[in-house]
Amino acid sequence: MQIEINAKTRELKGTGASRRLRRAGNVPGIVYGAGKDAVTIELSHKELFLQFRHEAFHASILSLNLDGKAEQVLLRDYQMHPVRTEIAHIDFQRVSQTEKIHVKVPFHFTNVETSPGVKLNGGIVMHIMTEAEVSCLPKDLPEFVEVDMGEIDVGHSVHLAQIKLPKGVEFVKLVHGDDAAVASIAKPRGALIEEEVAAPAAEAPAAAAE
Repeated sequence: MQIEINAKTRELKGTGASRRLRRAGNVPGIVYGAGKDAVTIELSHKELFLQFRHEAFHASILSLNLDGKAEQVLLRDYQMHPVRTEIAHIDFQRVSQTEKIHVKVPFHFTNVETSPGVKLNGGIVMHIMTEAEVSCLPKDLPEFVEVDMGEIDVGHSVHLAQIKLPKGVEFVKLVHGDDAAVASIAKPRGALIEEEVAAPAAEAPAAAAE
């Protein structure tokens, strides 16, 4: 499902004009890229925020209806109000269907409860990364990437190279030789403390025998 947002060209610029826009319930922004001139825009905060709350809004190709004409864009940056839960400014980048894009895509961790590290050994999943930058053509961009934890035991990790990606998609880190760890399963804190206590107790009889 494609996410659609509406905007119109913003004629007045500057701090004062942006402040008046926000008081009227709108958000100032900009759209740029794809070899076209940058355009300052304004959007309804209420309408924008309904979409902004969803994970897919941050890692999907969006349809920006600007003055009635649709453009495909990516969310590239935004600023939040320092106190209120409001978007103060937002940036979009136009995309070309023939050029690869770099986008941070969230991880969804699956089969956690059935992994041997959790189910059999009471381990705790440690999320080292919650998202990763991928490179692909716009048509191949996934909304999220699944990380299968089903075979991971305590003391082991899942790395980027072990994650199955859709055709045409690759991890930017991996392309540059960085097979980073994404998640691991560790022993619970209580078990570690018990081991630390048990070790000196086991050493005591041996020391006495000497």
